[in-house]
Formats: sequence, structure tokens, C-alpha cells
Amino acid sequence: MYKAITVFIIAFAAICASAQTPSKQEPISQTEFVKMLYALEASPGKKAEFVEELRIRGIGFALTSGLRSLAASKSANDAEFRRTLEEANRRRENPAASQLPDAGEAAAALENTRTATLAAVDDMPDFVVKQRIRRSIAFAGTGNFTSRDHLVVGVSYRASGQEEYQLLSINGVVQTDTKSKDSYSEAGGTSSTGEFVSVLDTVFKPESDTRFEVVDTDVIRGRRTIVFNYSITRDKARQQITSLSFVPDSTISGMRGRIWIDREKFRVLRLESIATEIPSDFPVTAASRLIDYDWVTINDEQYLLPSVSDVRLTFRQGKESYESRNVIQFRDYQKFGTEVIITDEDDVVIPEEGADTPPPLRKDGPPPLPKAPPLP
Repeated sequence: MYKAITVFIIAFAAICASAQTPSKQEPISQTEFVKMLYALEASPGKKAEFVEELRIRGIGFALTSGLRSLAASKSANDAEFRRTLEEANRRRENPAASQLPDAGEAAAALENTRTATLAAVDDMPDFVVKQRIRRSIAFAGTGNFTSRDHLVVGVSYRASGQEEYQLLSINGVVQTDTKSKDSYSEAGGTSSTGEFVSVLDTVFKPESDTRFEVVDTDVIRGRRTIVFNYSITRDKARQQITSLSFVPDSTISGMRGRIWIDREKFRVLRLESIATEIPSDFPVTAASRLIDYDWVTINDEQYLLPSVSDVRLTFRQGKESYESRNVIQFRDYQKFGTEVIITDEDDVVIPEEGADTPPPLRKDGPPPLPKAPPLP
């Protein structure tokens, strides 16, 4: 039985933006869509293919409550599929409001966002925040996550980028030893740090040579956004993944994903980061995170900081592949030095998406969960 630890060490990279408009095709008909849903249920691995088709073609029918319910059922209530479907429906209802920007507008949006983001990184305050974390596991590819535990962690963040963690409670049990550490790894299982500025800094730092492609529009918390694909090659990203088993091993990967940019304020409201170019024989086979950002007030000033992060790692153990998942809620941002207080609300377990069927446990205990320690 091995214990896998995934470490993200991200080098910095420069923007090389390209805006492309997907080629026009006939919108998906209702009959096609229903067939797509049943095909998705039979082959969940085709989700990315169907999502891309929805983005490119859109839909040519009214999205009723019945169709929404069928889509939720057949997609295992997949959040990305649901969001893409709703945006396709908005484009059908109001094509002008959801029109993709031309190359000039896309390039200007990226440049304005890059400038604002890197300035915000340099202007981060010292603060404390409470993380409410649900950790779960599933057979890889099934989406049937089962809760393993829930944690409350206090984080002290310094503008220099230093993060200190205090594990405050496990499954509602208050921890008496809450010494500061660089992660909450003392709880065992999967841990994750570095959500605050590291990923954004990497995507927009000039040395990364990041490539962008405009692919969609979306609405995030009532804000109209432009959605871009981005990618950073392995030699530029230098994202390090380390697996500690009987013989420690490590590799480097690239990264890709999507960013959702506020069309008026030019700030990133959502970021997806997926590790790429992981060697096929490495025990950790996939690593990703999805971060939502929202405006918070600290010392009477407004800052755009994480509100929710969804971290997933896929790893092999024997003949089985498992996927671990951490859903992190960021609550009660306050000035540095303020005490993080546990409330009754913190004991409420965040509900899982999809079914709740646990993988069978081995006789020597549950499969180990990998870690995603800090991004620098």
C-alpha cells in the first residue's frame, strides 16, 4: 500500500494570445441532444467530447425543466455539463449578448486581465481565512464520491506568499494541538494549498509563454464572462508531481485549462487547472483543480479571493484506480492576527454531487489518498 503525495511546483510563464472563433455548425436538435444524454450515461468518459460539441454548436430547442432533469440524471449531475448546457440555452435566447468577442476584443480582454491580475498579486494583504473542507473518494471515472471526512482549517496568509495552516477540527472534533504548519497534512489523506494567487500568477506571468484561445461565453454569479482555453507546455510550466510510496518518485508536467474573465471588470472569476504530459507509468495519473473567485472585504478594502476550490487527484493502487476529491469552502476572510473561530455551521457536511456508493475497502484499511501540497 503506497501513500501518494502530489506536489505542484509551478514555474512561471508569458502570454502568447490567440483568439479563434469555433467554426459554425447546425445547432444540436432536441432528438440529437436526448441521444447524447443516453450516450453520456453509457460512456461517462465522453463528457469532454459532448461538452465541446455543446460549446461549438449550441442548441436549437427550448431547454425545458424536463430536459434539465433528464440532463442532470444522465450526466450524474455533472457541474461542467450543466453550466455548458445553460450557456448554450442563453445563446439561443439572446445570441447578441452571448456572442464571442472578435480577435481584437479577446486580445484586449486578456491584456487588461493580465495587468489587473499581476497588480493584484503584488497588492495582496495579510489575512486569515477559514477553510471548510470535505474530502471524498471514488472509483476513477465513476463520479460516485463517498465522503471520507470533513475538516476545518485556519489559514494565515502573508503578502509575501507564506501560508500557515492550523487544523482546527476533524469531523466536528476540535483539535487541541493546532500548531502552525505549511499544510494540514497532519490529518493524513489529501491536502491542498496555494489556491490564493499562485495559479493565477503562473498563468499570466510573462515567462510562461501561455497560449490562449477564446472558446465560449458564460455567466458567473450574474456576471457576463468570456471563457478562454489556456495551455503551458511541460518545459515552461515545470509543474512537479511527487509520489511517495516504497520508492519515492517524481515527474514534471505541463498545465492547461480554462479561465472565465469578467467581460467588464477584466478579472478572473473562475480558473480550471489540469496537469498535462504526465508520464503513463507514473502512479498519479491526473491532477486538477477548479477555483471560483469572489469579492471579499478585508480592512475595508475589496479583494478578489477564492470562495470555493475543487481539487481532484487520480491514482493507481494495485489493479484499481481511485479519484480523491477535496471541496474547499473559504469563509470569514479577516485581517491578519484575527482568531479563526469554529461555529455550529462548520459541522455541516457539504453534500456530495452524484451517487454515494463507496469503493470496497481493503482488509488492511481504506485506499490511501494522495496529497497536493503547496504551490509556491
